[in-house]
Amino acid sequence: MKTLKKIGKFLLVIIVLLLIAVGIFTYTLKPDYSGNKELSGLQQEVSVYYDDYGVPHIYGSNEKDAFRALGYVHAQDRLWQMELLRRIASGGLSEVFGPDLVDTDKFFLSLGISDATKQTVANLDGQNKGVELASAYLSGINQFIAEGPTPIEFYLTGIDKRDFVLEDIYNTIGYMAFSFAMAHKTDPLLTTIHAKLGPEYLMDLQVGSNIDTEWIKNYNPTSNDSVQNQLTAMVNNALGNLEIPLFEGSNSWVIAPEKTKNGKVIFANDPHIGFAQPSVWYEAHIETPSYTKYGYHIAGIPFPLLGHNREIAYGLTMFENDDVDFYYERPNPTNKDQYWAQDGFVDYEIVEKTIKVKDAQAVNFKYRKTVHGPVLNGIADQINGDRPIAMSWVYTQTENQVIDALFNLSFATNITQFKSTLPKIHAPGLNVMYGDAKGNIAWFATAKLYHIPDSVHTKFIYEEGQGLPVEKEWLPFHENPQAINPPSHYVYSANNQPDSIVGMLYPGYYLPENRAKRIVELLEPKNDWDLNSATQMITDVTSSVEPEIVYNLTKYIDISTLKEKELKVIDLLNLWDGNYELSSIEGTVYNRWVYYLLKQTFKDELGDELFSQFLSTHLMKRIIAPLSKNDASVWWDDVATNDREETINDIVNSSFEQALVSLRDDFGTNINEWQWKKVHTLEHTHPIGQIAALRSFFNVGPFEVEGSREVISNMAFPYDDTGLYKTSSGPSTRRIIDFSDVENSVSILPTGQSGNPFSRHYQDQAQMYVDGKFRKMMMNKEEIQKSKEILIFRPKD
Repeated sequence: MKTLKKIGKFLLVIIVLLLIAVGIFTYTLKPDYSGNKELSGLQQEVSVYYDDYGVPHIYGSNEKDAFRALGYVHAQDRLWQMELLRRIASGGLSEVFGPDLVDTDKFFLSLGISDATKQTVANLDGQNKGVELASAYLSGINQFIAEGPTPIEFYLTGIDKRDFVLEDIYNTIGYMAFSFAMAHKTDPLLTTIHAKLGPEYLMDLQVGSNIDTEWIKNYNPTSNDSVQNQLTAMVNNALGNLEIPLFEGSNSWVIAPEKTKNGKVIFANDPHIGFAQPSVWYEAHIETPSYTKYGYHIAGIPFPLLGHNREIAYGLTMFENDDVDFYYERPNPTNKDQYWAQDGFVDYEIVEKTIKVKDAQAVNFKYRKTVHGPVLNGIADQINGDRPIAMSWVYTQTENQVIDALFNLSFATNITQFKSTLPKIHAPGLNVMYGDAKGNIAWFATAKLYHIPDSVHTKFIYEEGQGLPVEKEWLPFHENPQAINPPSHYVYSANNQPDSIVGMLYPGYYLPENRAKRIVELLEPKNDWDLNSATQMITDVTSSVEPEIVYNLTKYIDISTLKEKELKVIDLLNLWDGNYELSSIEGTVYNRWVYYLLKQTFKDELGDELFSQFLSTHLMKRIIAPLSKNDASVWWDDVATNDREETINDIVNSSFEQALVSLRDDFGTNINEWQWKKVHTLEHTHPIGQIAALRSFFNVGPFEVEGSREVISNMAFPYDDTGLYKTSSGPSTRRIIDFSDVENSVSILPTGQSGNPFSRHYQDQAQMYVDGKFRKMMMNKEEIQKSKEILIFRPKD
């Protein structure tokens, strides 16, 4: 017995020592929010005050010192995120996660982002002010890498830390530019539908620009089906492997003084980006004698993409313009190494790459390039076929001035300076929103746009010798869609169709008018906007379009076949105002019904694979409203039945019945149990959180959430057979700047400032975000200096 007691005491001591060791190890991994540090390259001391939500307020005597400190504090909260984002475009994910990511690495390498980056950086002017500040920022990151604690993800994946260089900034921006990727999902699919089913099946798919929708108004006072299918599948697979933010859409509106209670501009912006943990934005406030900015930074990028100070505010939404084109190439029948280019056969350019793979041999692969761009066949296992498909993308084929653009946007002090730098943003297409303390408001669609002849439709794979010429006819920036101080006294963007330019509606992958219509509906009649009403609007969860869709569909319901409870459901739907609160029953029924309606309408013609691809496109979102009132659509007929031709009545009734059956199976016969909160949830997933044992440590949530896709609080989700709507993207921040009281402007992040799971700021905003609450974006120096946490950086001897 004494021996057992001794063993027990010994084991207890070991356990206590292990717990102490784990505690000490954990403590060493936490970010330092207070204390003193020496920082190489500093000229003078920099003070960093952390507020209650972990936002650093950086006070320096000059800009280089401030950006150097920014690099350090950004890295200690987001180094793992920086590491992942810089690896995507350069094909470095397999080195972290193993063979499953090899196809993804091949795909991103073939896009040519990293090659374009090398060329851009080689031509940079080292004396350029933007480059100097970017280098100072990188120096701060690299000192943290050398001296700071290693994030736990590096231990778990076994990768080594390495310094950041200018190429990493461009590669990260390049990935974010591509992440929209709607052309890759859409153009091959439409080409397949055209070849497989015929042109009549495209007429109802909202393929072209829509003249019957809510436009953003200008105001400027001055047939190889298998290869095509595989291409769409390859892109969906590559992006689906990434638990990393993808750009999706966005809202923004700016209200002029004439429509505000206090006679000053109110600016609102909520970019819609794929949810992940850490969330995409890192907030930082910098003050120097010559520079002030409260900015939102992407990991590894020194200049904020969203920002404000006491003079101006700016933000972004996706323009959604079409800047990617696909071309069939004609191979030489007697020489597989050649293709036809204008006047004869020429050799493909061969690009060789090597991918490092965790716990496996490195993978060597080659891909071909033509005058149009990379040939996608053979890059990943999904793409094989005899007809080479090449991709032309504006981002890699025009001069990249992104550092200059972001630097100048950040340092602009008025609308003239701000507008002058916008032509430097070539891709992705962005709606840049602007407001200032002098009362100016503006919207600019920024991108390198080009003339498209009437005979060319950009949403198909061009046959050899057709389509747009290699040398495009670029349009001057002043021709881009834009509005400056319009008579409406507001500007907005909701990724919807912009007004015409140079006699044409510019092609794109625009989202339906739902959010735009609601924004205009709320902005137009009201002339006393203030901060409180703006926060209510940015969290609005009501659709003004979906009740119209319900009205259109219920006209076809045969009520004589319905039982009492089913009639009650119809009554609820007919009285629905489109609200997506947690208790909404109508929202649950509506989405089940629409999914089965889409499935019965399109799957018989498309088949399982193409239907799944169709659901991932904006086409699906755009088609719902017009389809609900188009009883003549060719899609209504079920081609699997030979003895009859189905009509809209048949599909509407059978899909409604399927929806009710599925809801009863899932939640029982009590209609009151069919609440939105039971099907609509949000979980912020971390790449390592995919491991079941680590999910609760790294992931944040799940939460029951209000909102839906294509309402202002755009909590979007994919459709599938589960009948569950797991939110995949939404407002990556909600921010409102009121120029009548700038220091009390508000914001919120989906989870928290820090990407370090040991930080108390890892998820301290998550519940507030779900509840539609906000916190102050502090800019008052006296208030900031009351902070209990101060990190002092001093020059290193």
